[in-house]
Amino acid sequence: MAEVIVVGAGASGMMAAGRASELGAKTLLLEKTDGPGKKILISGKSRCNLTNDKDLDTFIGMYGPNGSFLYGAFSRFFRDELLAFLRRYGVETRVERGGRIFPASESASDVVVAFQRFLQDQGTEMIAGTRVTGIEVRDGRAKGVRTASGLYEASAVVLATGGSTYPGTGSSGDGYRMARALGHAIVKLRPSLVPLVVDDRDLARSMQGVSLRNVRLTAYRCRASEIEPAWIPGPGTPDVISGRHGVTPLIESRQGEMMITHFGLGGPITLLMSLAVVDALERGSVSIAIDLKPALDRKQLHRRLQRDFDLFGRRRFRRILAGLLPQKMIDPFVKLAGIPPDKPAHQIHAEERERLVDLIKMFRFDIKGSLPLSRAIVTAGGVSLQEIDPRTMASRRIGGLFFCGEVMDIDADTGGYNLQAAFSTGYAAGEAAARHVGK
Repeated sequence: MAEVIVVGAGASGMMAAGRASELGAKTLLLEKTDGPGKKILISGKSRCNLTNDKDLDTFIGMYGPNGSFLYGAFSRFFRDELLAFLRRYGVETRVERGGRIFPASESASDVVVAFQRFLQDQGTEMIAGTRVTGIEVRDGRAKGVRTASGLYEASAVVLATGGSTYPGTGSSGDGYRMARALGHAIVKLRPSLVPLVVDDRDLARSMQGVSLRNVRLTAYRCRASEIEPAWIPGPGTPDVISGRHGVTPLIESRQGEMMITHFGLGGPITLLMSLAVVDALERGSVSIAIDLKPALDRKQLHRRLQRDFDLFGRRRFRRILAGLLPQKMIDPFVKLAGIPPDKPAHQIHAEERERLVDLIKMFRFDIKGSLPLSRAIVTAGGVSLQEIDPRTMASRRIGGLFFCGEVMDIDADTGGYNLQAAFSTGYAAGEAAARHVGK
């Protein structure tokens, strides 16, 4: 009989099982798919963004209000310990843009192999192709897990089943159902780091595949037609602005890269803002404005356009736009601006120029929703942190039950933060489970 059972062989589960074994506990790792680390293998576009080089307080801030929960786990196993662990198993790393840390080999499979060697070295038993259907509890204490093939008994259970994203990797929400069955509160599940769907799909489809760099994306609690020019953040405004003080209905604003898809909006800054948008949609209308020239305020853009119109007076409007926009955006802009494409620049009057400035500074969409949870990178929500001891990841309701990774109500921006949380909470849970057995 095992002393510790870990359910789920993802990032947090493999770390938990290996650490419990390392401390002398006889550990069984159960995985419902045919092998471990399925989500690791596709993370970071199969390159595996392991962690980030930001300082601890900045790191914690990336998880929002729940970030302080992680101080305990990070105090025992953080970035330096993770990188040392990986080096021990032959995985060198390098820092890239934004502090993101990847394997130097650019191969996520090397990370999975490292964990497999770790589990083998520690004597952890792993059984794949076994779906856990419930936690066995007697007298308020976890005593094993139930599966289709029978009961596996143990003195401690670690639930590391992941979220509800990418169900093909095994993250299909099993952990939430098992935790709820034991009386645990589940914070509502929402997609995080997910593309957004717009109302005007035809407009989006006409620009499908356009990649935009150095633009500003801003989300508002109102219809697109209600966005006012004065609400658009000016040049040099920092990211992640909040409209908490009620001056404007602004939700969040970020500058960087994004793309237009056949259904709406994707790319880095869209994903980073998506959870705030999804949450705001629960309360009413949400729209976004894309500032295609964030380095210029409206007056500067007016002067730039007037200069171009004066300098190239005979040039047709469509050709003027070719110097301002990606090719696939020209036809939609011509239509929306209401300016004939062949109109000479020197004939474009002030009102038409004002409409063009509006389009460039606040190209707007109403947001219909997001892609489904199964298409998100991360699940927001999960087992309430109020019911988990942050020092040990132990359940406050069931003795001998521990949680780690995405099954908990912890999520962060992209950049390696979610995987680091998985590794760190897995380490803490495995350690605490092994010590629980020894009591």
